[in-house]
Amino acid sequence: MHRGCDAVPLMKFCRKSGCKALVADGYCEAHSDTARKFEQQRGSAAERGYDHKWKVARARFLRHNPLCVHCFEAELVVEATVVDHIIPHRGDLTLFWDIQNWQALCASCHGFKTAKEDGGFGNAARG
Repeated sequence: MHRGCDAVPLMKFCRKSGCKALVADGYCEAHSDTARKFEQQRGSAAERGYDHKWKVARARFLRHNPLCVHCFEAELVVEATVVDHIIPHRGDLTLFWDIQNWQALCASCHGFKTAKEDGGFGNAARG
């Protein structure tokens, strides 16, 4: 920042899907409890199936599928760091463990896919 500059923070839209309120960061006043409620409803990573068994399966899958499939389709060679569920499992353990429903993605592609499916990071499209 320059001396004597009265910089104003860049305003962003509220993280609640569809809300047009401008905020410095996160949620507007009307949706300030959204993130907390979302995390409570969502449950912990272990409660959603991401336990030691998952970590072992994930590591094995990435060893056998080391490249991001989306980047590879675009003729780019990028290391995969995430095992993505092609069809979101939403708690269905059969779908969760179906290896045919897994794909190797880089963090960037996974973030893009998640935002597109959920309506934005931290924004549940279903409510």
